[in-house]
Amino acid sequence: MTLHIFSQLVLNWYHLNGRKNLPWQRDKTLYRVWISEIMLQQTQVKTVIPYFKKFISKFPNLNSLNNGTLNEILYLWSGLGYYKRAKNIYETAKIIKNKFNGKFPKNILDLVKLPGIGKSTAGAILSFTLNYFFSILDGNVKRILIRYYGISECLKNTKTEKKLWNLIENITPIHNTGAFNQGIIDIGALICTSKIPKCNICPLNTKCIAYKEKEWKKYSFQKNTIKKIKKKYWFVIIYFQNTIWMQKNTIKNIWNNLFYFPSFEKKNDAIQWMKKNQINVKNIKEMNSFCHEFSHFTMYANPILIKLFFKHNCFNTKKQGIWYNLNKPQKIGLPKLVEKILKLLI
Repeated sequence: MTLHIFSQLVLNWYHLNGRKNLPWQRDKTLYRVWISEIMLQQTQVKTVIPYFKKFISKFPNLNSLNNGTLNEILYLWSGLGYYKRAKNIYETAKIIKNKFNGKFPKNILDLVKLPGIGKSTAGAILSFTLNYFFSILDGNVKRILIRYYGISECLKNTKTEKKLWNLIENITPIHNTGAFNQGIIDIGALICTSKIPKCNICPLNTKCIAYKEKEWKKYSFQKNTIKKIKKKYWFVIIYFQNTIWMQKNTIKNIWNNLFYFPSFEKKNDAIQWMKKNQINVKNIKEMNSFCHEFSHFTMYANPILIKLFFKHNCFNTKKQGIWYNLNKPQKIGLPKLVEKILKLLI
């Protein structure tokens, strides 16, 4: 199959079956497509749609986004995960305002320098919005190329990454680039899926090596997966008159810039912390523990509830913390795990 036929098959399939009515595909602008592409990084379309709608309703353009705070952005992002993406959006908006006079850059060399926008994301923004001739190489496209060409070497190898870029850049058509890019993404998302692909209806199956060999598992991202480590955390839920004490995470790890409960890797450390802050540990109530999954580890959460009869001086808003009101919740970024625990309290 020539490269021309490959791209034409993708385009033909897209015109008949491709997704053309997603929220960011309507009233298309560089800004809207940028927000969608950042949200779609490592996240499925069906998950992103409600978050995108909520985000655009609050921040319909760059000007409104620049008038918002990081806390407001994180509040809208709560539950979507990979929170660094939200901070990247916040920082990128400031850079565009200061360096590009508030106008979204159309030059790929400018785009790739912005936080959270790599070569593939920049190509997606420019090809989807302006039909510029730039290729994309997200997880869906990689999976198709790996199976189609029977690439079995280490997927995280720099050499393999370069090979995949060379392949997709040779396949991408100069005309109808945006439609082709969307088409190959859709084939990856809807047909050439990571688990049980629908090879019999794939428009590329006649020359696909994985299909010929009936070995789609052999050409998969699942190889060399690292077994998740397990971590235990104890969370101290300090309750006072329908408010919960939460602190802001300023350390660069999970939940950066989000609010959560005081946490400890050892139960004894949690007990000692409460004693140090003059909390009567005899009144604590251990809630049901539960498992919470992250991309790289599994957390076993153990919430400890303590009800105060008066506010201790050690809990004040000057120490990067707030009293979160359960009746009138503040608009702040909360991890999904925190939301799970809060639901148990209401």
